[in-house]
Formats: sequence, C-alpha cells, structure tokens
Amino acid sequence: MPGDGGRNATPGRPGSDGAGLPPLTDAEFAGAMARLGPFEPGPMLAVAVSGGADSLALTLLADRWVRARGGSLAALTVDHRLRPEATDEAVSVGRALAARGIDHQVLVWHGPYPRHDVQAAARDARYRLLGDWCRRRGALHLLTAHHQDDQAETLLLRLGRGSGLAGLAGMAPVVEDRHFRLLRPLLDMPSARLRATLEKFEQGWIEDPSNRNPAFARARLRAQRGDLAASGLTAARLAETCRHLARARRVLERLTEQALIRAVTVHPAGFALVDPAPLAAADEEIGLRALAALIAAIGAEAYPPRFERLQRLAQSLFAGELVGGRTLGGCHIRPYRGQFLVARELAATAPPAELPGDGSELLWDNRFLARRANGAAAQPGLCIGALGIDGAASMRAIVPAGTAHHLPGIVRLSLPAFRQDSTLLAVPHLGWQRSDSGAGVELRWRPARPLSGSGFTVV
Repeated sequence: MPGDGGRNATPGRPGSDGAGLPPLTDAEFAGAMARLGPFEPGPMLAVAVSGGADSLALTLLADRWVRARGGSLAALTVDHRLRPEATDEAVSVGRALAARGIDHQVLVWHGPYPRHDVQAAARDARYRLLGDWCRRRGALHLLTAHHQDDQAETLLLRLGRGSGLAGLAGMAPVVEDRHFRLLRPLLDMPSARLRATLEKFEQGWIEDPSNRNPAFARARLRAQRGDLAASGLTAARLAETCRHLARARRVLERLTEQALIRAVTVHPAGFALVDPAPLAAADEEIGLRALAALIAAIGAEAYPPRFERLQRLAQSLFAGELVGGRTLGGCHIRPYRGQFLVARELAATAPPAELPGDGSELLWDNRFLARRANGAAAQPGLCIGALGIDGAASMRAIVPAGTAHHLPGIVRLSLPAFRQDSTLLAVPHLGWQRSDSGAGVELRWRPARPLSGSGFTVV
C-alpha cells in the first residue's frame, strides 16, 4: 500500500507530526525549484531518499514537478550497512515508491568502516556513491532534503566549532560539482511542513533511531529545540541569520576572486605563479582568503590549512620576507623569479592508481581527471602516479638534454605520470611519451577545490 513506508515506518498522522502547519503545494515547490534553475527541457533528476519523512516528501514533490515537465526522476537510497535493518528498509522504500511509479535504486557502501567518526565517513561515502551514479547516468541535478531545521542546526554546530563567516553562512542551496549540481530546494521549509505533506499523500516514513541518539551532536541539539525556541533561537530565525551571513560571504568571495585574478597565473600542470603585491595591497581578510583558496586548489586537501599557519605564511609572503621555502596544505611555497611559486608537495600526492579499463574517468590526487583515450589499445595495469625523483631521473636518461626543462624542477616531481609494471610510459605535461608505449591517455587538471567556482549561492 502507498502508505507503507516499510519496517519501523511511522504512518501518516494528520495534525500530529505536521504540527498543524499546511503541507507544501506543487506551486510552492515549483517556485523553490525555479530559484535553483535553469533546467533543461525534460530534466533528469536524482533524489537522495533515506526513507525518512524529509527525503520522502522531497521525492514525492520532485516526482510531480518533473512529470509535469516531461522529465524523469530516480530515487537513490544508500545502504550504509551500519544497522542490521538498513537493507530491509531500503527494500521497503523501493516498494513504496514503486507503488507510485517512481524508479528507485539502492547503492551499497561496502566500507571500509572506520573505528571513529563513522557518521562523517558514511556521509562522504554517501555523496561519493550518489555522485558516481549521477556521473554514470548523466543526471545533471541531485536533490537532497536539507530543510530549515537542518540549516539552523548547522549554524549552531558551526558556532560551537568557532567557524568563520564561510561556515556560519550555512549550507548553500546550489553546489556545483564536476558532473552535476547538488540542489537543496527545501532549505526554507520547516520539517513539520514536510511531514504534513506526507500526511496529505498518506505516505508513511521510517524513523532512524540515530536521529535520537545523544551520542551525536545533532541529536542533542534537537532535544533542546524547545528551550532554544523559548530563547528566541527558532529554526526560522537561525536560518534567516544564515541568509544574512551568506550574502556577506558572497561579497567576500567576489572580492577574493578579483584579487586572485590580479595576482595569480595558473598553469594546467597544476601549479601557480603569484605576484604578492595585489594580495598585500588588499584588505587583510581578502589577502588571507585568496591565499587559502590558492593553497586549497593546488594542494587539493580535504580541509583548508589552520588559520595560524596561514597567517604566518601570509605575513612572510606579503612582506617579501619568505626565505627558502615552506610547506602548507600539501603545497610547496617558495620564491621564484621575483614572484612566488605554489606547487604540489611530492610527499603529499596520492599513491598510484590504475586507470579503469572501461574508459571511465579517474580522479587522481584530487586534482587530475585521467582516462584511457578513445580507441586506445587496452593496457592492463596502466597506472597514474607522481613522476617522483626516480621517474625524473629515468627521464633524464631517456630524453635529450634541454627538451624537458620548461617547468620548474619542484613542479616536475609531482606531475602525473603513467606507468605500466613500473615502466615509465608518459609524462603528458612534459610532452613526453615512449615511442613504443602505445599509451593513449587523456588528462585534465580539475582540482576538487577549484580556485574560483560558482560561488556561494543565496536564494
């Protein structure tokens, strides 16, 4: 039956979980989607659905929206295998959606499972699985059900961690990925209205017990929701604070981007030359932001460098007092011909990885997209990794003198190189390939944290 949300599902109870608030209408949801557009004719959407009330409501609303526009929708459930009942729940979600004619896919996380911070690892795995599915299927839009209450909790959690403006702006309604856009159309909507929407559709949902587990910070915050609201810290007011801060963040991002344009020259081999004068002349906040963005793009680390170390580096750079070189955030920073050079640190590069045999792309070192060229002969064991000291030495023995030295030495060591059975076959950025290798590869620098992107969105 449509109302069967599956095992442990909570049936729709009009006027209870909906807290007396009205359900979302199709017109309201269409308005929220319009603010996140544009969309192609007959759009293809993917929706992350756990079986909880929020994601199920989003799935039903998105399905009605996309059908009215001649498009298609796939609901994606990630089975993290962290609870014994999770697999059965994923099956029951698919059964409930199938009764409504909605395509449903289950994506399984097979680990490895860490001993600590399991929630963060599960979140990373979830987005990786969802993103891979979108890339393979050509879905340009991935929708998630983050709502007003989630945004308020995010602000409070980040306040507790001492986050700066970037973090306190909360979650963005639109996040650009390499292959798709992550969309959050419900950020302005209270969770109670989503439950009311399910009650309207007579659709049950699953209550995840981890949402009430006091071991998790979000669960502890939810338990204090009433006390926070009594002090004026309602979800609506906190979410509005995020919007104010998001507008300020967007202005700072634009100023930072302008400073980067004036100061930085980026090379497709994944390094940058920087004129420190424009950054030194900018406001301190802008100079620090620009330097942090540059290190994040070249270093491709998961998190930005610690502020204290970044500030010390900026003071040396902007005062012209950098002597020798330093490392920070997976980068080497050193003076170079009157400017300074930011290059990937060899010791921080990812280990070699084998290119997929089916021609799909591989992101190596969070910086380079590589794949076998169309029509290239299959070569089992074809791997991408850093050129390294040994590789550079072997190249010197092969390549005629003076033909492969147009890049600084410190850059050459971390360049992506292709090998098979430890034999060096090609170093594309040096324009070199063994004549007998037959290695046909395509390579692009696409850092996981681009130097400038679509910017933080506010709707």
